[in-house]
Parts: sequence; C-alpha cells; structure tokens
Amino acid sequence: MLKRIVRKLRKRRSSASSNIVNNDLEYSIDKPLEIQKDRIIINKDKINESLPILNELAGKIEEYIPHRKITHLTWNGPILEIEGYFYLENIPMKNEDLVKKRLVLISSNSLKVSIPLQDVLIKDINTSDKISEEYSWAGFKSKVNFATITSHNRPLPEESYRLFLELDVHVLGDKLYKKSFPLGNIEHFLDNGFHSAKMEYYTARKEMKYNLLATYDLPLKTLKITSSKLKDMDPTVMGLDADEKQRGVFYRLVHKYCFSLTYKLCKMFPLKEKKIIFASDSRSELSGNFQFVFDELLKRDLDYDYHLLLKKGVDEKKSYKEIFTLAYHLATAKYILLDDFYPMIYPLKIRPGAELIQLWHAVGAFKTFGFSRLGRPGGPSPKSKNHRNYTKAIVSSHNVAKHYAEGFGIDVDKVVPTGIPRTDVFFNKEYQENVRKNLYEEYPFLKGKKVIMFAPTFRGNGQQSAHYPMEVLNLEKLYHELKDEYVFLFKIHPFVKNEFSIPYQYSDFYYDFSSYREINDLLFITDILITDYSSVCFEYALLNKPMIFFAFDVEEYVRTRDFYYDYHSFIPGPLAKTTEQMLSIIQKEDFKMEKIEPFVDYFFEDLDGNSTERVVDQLIIDNV
Repeated sequence: MLKRIVRKLRKRRSSASSNIVNNDLEYSIDKPLEIQKDRIIINKDKINESLPILNELAGKIEEYIPHRKITHLTWNGPILEIEGYFYLENIPMKNEDLVKKRLVLISSNSLKVSIPLQDVLIKDINTSDKISEEYSWAGFKSKVNFATITSHNRPLPEESYRLFLELDVHVLGDKLYKKSFPLGNIEHFLDNGFHSAKMEYYTARKEMKYNLLATYDLPLKTLKITSSKLKDMDPTVMGLDADEKQRGVFYRLVHKYCFSLTYKLCKMFPLKEKKIIFASDSRSELSGNFQFVFDELLKRDLDYDYHLLLKKGVDEKKSYKEIFTLAYHLATAKYILLDDFYPMIYPLKIRPGAELIQLWHAVGAFKTFGFSRLGRPGGPSPKSKNHRNYTKAIVSSHNVAKHYAEGFGIDVDKVVPTGIPRTDVFFNKEYQENVRKNLYEEYPFLKGKKVIMFAPTFRGNGQQSAHYPMEVLNLEKLYHELKDEYVFLFKIHPFVKNEFSIPYQYSDFYYDFSSYREINDLLFITDILITDYSSVCFEYALLNKPMIFFAFDVEEYVRTRDFYYDYHSFIPGPLAKTTEQMLSIIQKEDFKMEKIEPFVDYFFEDLDGNSTERVVDQLIIDNV
C-alpha cells in the first residue's frame, strides 16, 4: 500500500515552498509531503491536510457524499471571479465560523496553492437548486488576481495547475470533516474553450512577463491553468541602449567624486546674484511649476541669467560635459529651482547666500513621501542626505507645511505656503475656455458626450519600477454600461513602464491621452475624474466636479506606503474597490459632493490664482 501511495505522490512532488499574502487573503504555497525512495514524510502541521489526500490515493471510500456546483465563473485578464456552493451530505453548515472553503491549485509537480474563499449564504448564490437550510453557509465566492498572487506581487509561478475545491467543516462536539473535489463541468464558462491573458511584474532590476492559459480538463472535470514564463530580464542591461545606460568605474568616479570636487572648486568663483537654474531629473522640457515661474520672470523683464538643465529621468545618463557644467552652475547660481527628486544635488553643501528651492510638483499632502516613510518598504535610510539641503520649499497651505518639512527632513520655517504655481489656471476663466475650445477642435469626439478621465498614480517604489496593473479594470463591463453617454480617457502616469493597448472593439469609447503633456488642461473638459492616490485630486477639487477614488489595493497601500490622513475621511469623493462599485456610483450619481468644499478650504491657503506671483515675489525678488 505504501509503495503505491509513494508512486502516485512522487509524480506530484512539490518544487517550492513559501507563504504569500495578497489582498487580505492568506494565500499559501505548501509542500506538505516529502517523498523519498522508501518513505513519505508528512509535515506535522499539515497532518489534517494530508489525510484526505492519502485516503483518496489509497482508495478509501468516503463516508460523506459531496455536493458542489460552480454557478458563476468569469475572467478579466488574469483575474478570476468564481461563485458557487460546496457541502457534504448530512454535515450541517449553519455556523459560518465553523466553515472554511478554499480554492486549491495543484501543479503537475505537486506545488499546492491555497486561496481562501469567502463564505456566502446559499440564498445569496445565483442558483435554482433546492438546498436544505442545514447547509445555509455552503455558498462561496472569490476574486483572484493570478498576476499578483505572491507575497512580492509576482505572477503565479510557472507550472500547470488543476483547480479543486477544498472544504473544512467543524461540528461542535464531533470532529473536523474535510473534503477536496474538482470544480465539475465548467467548460461552458470558457469562450471558445479557453481563456488567455498576460501577467507582468516590474522592479528596477527585473522585468517578468508570463502567459496565463485556462482550459477545461475533461478527465478530471475541472479547470486547468498553465503559467508560462515569457520573459525574465534585467531591463538595465538589455535593449539597444544598454551600452549607453551602463556606467563603468570611470564614469561612476566622475559622476560622484569629480562632480563633487568640481562643485567645491567652482564655489571659489563669485556668486552670481542674477543667475537662476531650473534643474530637473524628471522632465526634458519646461512645464508645470517651472513653466509658470519662468514665464512670470520673463514677463517682468528682470534681466536674469536663466539656465535650463533638464533630463527626462534619473536613469538617463549625463555626458561628461553635462556633469561638469552642472557642477559649475550649481556652485555659482544664486537660485537653484527643483521640481522633483534630484539625487546628484543632495550630497552638496549649498554655499552661503544661495537658495535651493523645491517647487515640488504635487499639490497638498496625501501619501507619505521622503523621510515620512522611514522604516517602510522603499523608504529612505535615516542617514540619507536626500532633500535635506533645501533652503526653501513651497506648499499649498500652512496646514500641510509640517508634512512637507517631515518628508524633506527640513525645518518647518523653510516651508512657505505660497500656493502652487500651476494651479493658477484654475482661476483663469479665459485660459480654461481657450483650452476647452482647442481640445474640442483637435479631438471632436470629446464633444457631445460626458468625459470620464482615469488618472491613477503608478505602483512601485519609483521611476525604475513604476507600473500599473490595468487588469484591475473590467474594460468590457465599463464599455457596455457607459458607452452611450460617456467617453473614457486614460491619463496614465508617465513613469509607468508596462504598455497598454486599447482593444479595437472598444476604440469608440476608450482613448489614450497619456502622452498629453498637461493633465490640468484635460481636467477642464473632464466631467468625472477617477483616480486613487494621485495628487491630481487637489487640482480637480478646485473645479467642484465629481470624482471617484478607485483604490482596489487600499489596504496594501496603507500597510506599505500610508497616508498623512485617514484615507476614508480624507478623500473628497466615494471609494470604489471594483469596477462594479465604480459603475454603481456613476449610475446613481452618488459622488459625495459635500466633501469637496471643506477639502479645498483645508488644502489651499489662497484661492486667488496668484501663487506664481507669490513664489517670485517671496522667494526670488525679495532675496535679491
């Protein structure tokens, strides 16, 4: 008997083991049995889990008859939604606390993935089957994203899996009843007999792509899921520009030590009182706050000496000439204006009389950043010099000054509530009307329908790992429910690496505006904004228009990133965690508009459209 069990189990040997948590559901990948030549070693913590498998393989006849049915199964990319019921005949299920159900994936190599199912009352399951009240908690449902199923939000490991339902029922005063069973005939839930989707994973040093294929396994009468790895590479050393991105020892020496030495030597030159530098490592052209301040200075004809030192990203290699030129200008300029993270500047000691001014690109204070993230994933080291040499930083209101001071690691008296220059257009009716006119002329499909703009922030710890999981949106459902009244614009964050293509059958509803330079201009033709943790909500609130916060991963975001305020009480609009909730809010027009006015009053110091003038007057002219 033992040899027969060993032979069967050896074919299903596990190849990995780890614990993974996702979306508040405790997923696990286990190796409960260790198969050796002449023995089976059972993990003592997995005895209850192992016995049903051993009994089944040994041919032991089950005493209790299982009843199960899948009543709903749909796919949206790599996301599976499943609903149904499962119970054992003559084993009552009247107490939810005594019932556990799982979706179990068993690979051809005995890798076991367990996914807890949500217990649901049988009366809430869409079925016409007559089921006794004895089994009132037999129902279940779940939504599983196979693209982010591991603890590091990686895709389902490369294997072929069969899906089973697993049931635990504890009867008080008796014992634990456990049973695993295949899903049954679910072939009719698969269009053309199969479903396929792409799964992606991004970090600064890893880019992974998988293909997920779901088919019907006729012999076992269940769902077969195959995860195939298509790509696994380090993006920094691949591609046509790999040589350009590689930084050898000599380049690193120049970039770090020669740059710093040159800066120190150039500080011997006189400080140029009329010299202003606009430096950015996140934009290749003048825009945003930079554009407004620059235009205001030009308008006043103040005879300043301007230098634009702009790069599209922190990973874009500077030439040797650019490195030494940057060091010279930083050492001799009276005013150095930044608009984002700029790592080369932070180790420098700003000379007396010079001003390093951070015109931070975001408005208000929402998700934590900088030193507010000490001790959190992706947070800085306590010894980091990042941001700490700013002599001034601007904010929208004195109410958020303390948060910026904490995030930048500077004294609060260096944070000035001037307002944010690029928000001035929200008080300029003529500008707004011209923008709307130009957009309607260039994009006539925007006229005649209401406009929804989807503008989420990226996921990841920065530019090099930025991505967004587009599969969380159900494009088909949004299209069929909203296409007659709305158009839907995508404004994806410029850092996002994973490409997104709009399916051709929805091209009369979805439009990609991600490359459109100024998101604020698009807000003037937007009727409903959908965002999540992006600071765009601050600007849009100035228009007093409805917005929805589509935060499907808010619990994970709170755990790893956190906010300066309680998320639920902070957001000036309703929270939606699914496409269905989003649609319900739109159709019922339940936008919680009463939250917008107090939101604006708290996060904006002056509602006059003169923020740019205050920046120039208070931080530049008054310091001459």
